[in-house]
Amino acid sequence: VSLEAAAAERDQAEAVRAQFDAELTEVRAANAESVAELARLTDSVHRDELLRAEQRLRIEALETRAVEELGITADNLVAEYGPDQLVPVPAETGEGAGKWAALHLPVDEDGNPVTEGVPYNRAEQEKRLKRAQRDLSALGKVNPLALEEFAALEERHAFLSTQLEDLKATRKDLLDIIREVDQRVEEVFTAAFHDTAVQFERVFGRLFPGGEGRLVLTDPQDMLTTGIEVEARPAGKKIKRLSLLSGGERSLTAVALLVAIFKARPSPFYVMDEVEAALDDTNLGRLITIFEELRESSQLIVITHQKRTMEVADALYGVSMRGDGVSAVISQRLAGARS
Repeated sequence: VSLEAAAAERDQAEAVRAQFDAELTEVRAANAESVAELARLTDSVHRDELLRAEQRLRIEALETRAVEELGITADNLVAEYGPDQLVPVPAETGEGAGKWAALHLPVDEDGNPVTEGVPYNRAEQEKRLKRAQRDLSALGKVNPLALEEFAALEERHAFLSTQLEDLKATRKDLLDIIREVDQRVEEVFTAAFHDTAVQFERVFGRLFPGGEGRLVLTDPQDMLTTGIEVEARPAGKKIKRLSLLSGGERSLTAVALLVAIFKARPSPFYVMDEVEAALDDTNLGRLITIFEELRESSQLIVITHQKRTMEVADALYGVSMRGDGVSAVISQRLAGARS
């Protein structure tokens, strides 16, 4: 009986112990969950404290920035530009109105944004901020002296514009003068050329009996830049180019051109230096005849070694060397010379 009673008590005690073990397990599990929850809450509190510290630092930085850059305190900034205030919309047209329409801002019938202000919308204002930052970056660094430089450049531009207008006016006057001078030069040259060409044909015909000579313009359409070619064809020859003539013929042709200029535009006197040196007696006689015609209206000073040329002169001047080696100038006025 005692054993059975003890066994019953033992079974009852084991049941109680099993119940207590189950309750202990539950308590330990709840304790573990509580510890985990405590750790999570501790981490959350710590993270929140860090975020609050960061927010405080950011707020302090924004307050300092507002004071330094804008010159107003954070309270005034929030009071005047806080989320509860209407956002002003600058009046823009054309492309600017399209930008505002893309931000879903109210526009009038013409598509222009409403300027009274719109309620604050963070997403839309962030878009405006990003676009403004891009535009600001595109502008580059701000030059604090830009206004002064602009004023100086504007003054310089006005001065240069005035100078430019003066230069344009001066240029127009100069071009008018150049046109007048060119016109006058063309008229004088054309008249002188025609007169010289007529005289050259006459003089050439006298110096080259039976021959033909004339002056030809290389560009008759432009008298200011044209050249002059001399065509000479002595009697019995078919050539016209001066390079194919003999030395005497070229010299006589040059004399003919010179005399033609003298006759076309007479001068009070002429100086010629051995123009007949390469001429034979026949051509020299023809040239002397031309000299006699020229001295009827002008005075001729001729440097020569030809006796026939000296014979027709009114006065002779020569340089001779005396016995002591010193040069002396001698002169002789021929009998019957004209006064």
